[in-house]
Amino acid sequence: MVVSAFGPKALAVAARHGAGWVTTGPDAEMLQRYRQAGGAGPALGGFKACWGDDEPSARKLAFELWPTSSIPGQLHQDLPTPAHFEQAARLVTEELATEGTCWPNPERYVHAFRQFADAGFDEVAVTQIGPDQDGFFRFYERELRPRLAT
Repeated sequence: MVVSAFGPKALAVAARHGAGWVTTGPDAEMLQRYRQAGGAGPALGGFKACWGDDEPSARKLAFELWPTSSIPGQLHQDLPTPAHFEQAARLVTEELATEGTCWPNPERYVHAFRQFADAGFDEVAVTQIGPDQDGFFRFYERELRPRLAT
């Protein structure tokens, strides 16, 4: 099983017991610590994005659907119930909730993928926020895939 880890204790668990490690930030130092602690499985990275034809519409949609991803700090890890997440999400602004996630520009995606690759991650996944999955896959095929192949 691949283990998700964002801090040193969870990273040690991933290295000792996991078949790999997954995280949401391209942190080369954490990857090095994972390897030094004996982590031999793949290092997997991922990020969320809300693709759309225009950034303002994508931002609005991402904020409506996923404000909880921007709950700050340790609070995001400690909230015990969905109701608590909903309460904390009321503190999140649209700008904070969508910083770095709503891109019609393919170069911004390429930059995000490259950050993980440069940090040494083995695989990277992007999660499309929103209902237009077909549109995102067309965008991926037409715009991203050729740029990522280099």
